[in-house]
Amino acid sequence: MTDVLVSAEIAADPKVVYDLVSDVTRMGEWSLETTSCRWVDGGGPAIGARFRGTNKRHLARWTTTCTVTAADPGRRFAFDVTWGPWAISEWSYDIKPIDGAACRVTEGWSDKRVTALRVASPLVMGIVDRAAHNRTSMQATLAALKAAAEA
Repeated sequence: MTDVLVSAEIAADPKVVYDLVSDVTRMGEWSLETTSCRWVDGGGPAIGARFRGTNKRHLARWTTTCTVTAADPGRRFAFDVTWGPWAISEWSYDIKPIDGAACRVTEGWSDKRVTALRVASPLVMGIVDRAAHNRTSMQATLAALKAAAEA
């Protein structure tokens, strides 16, 4: 089950948009929370490839490990996120062509945290409603992605 879905129409070819979202080294350009990502062991956008994400919110900083679960050029890019031994979330970008050289991009987020992490998160991160927080962040991410893809 996906907890949050946010969509945007982008006036760009689906392959162009896929190339942007699957180049995780650029994620810091779109995200309000992720500052950078780097492939582990020279990986790339392929199922099973891993990357590390560096994130920050106010003074808090943390690193996650992500594993690509879908890499279908022009259609879907998705990955699971872990923090240490714990599953944190799943993120996805579904890209559907629409009229002309445009597409609809739907970013999805699913919360995979165990109960203890869900309970501790508001105290540690200062985010009471993670879904609402992520919805706002995802809207900003898609707006930045749109600007880059249409440039």
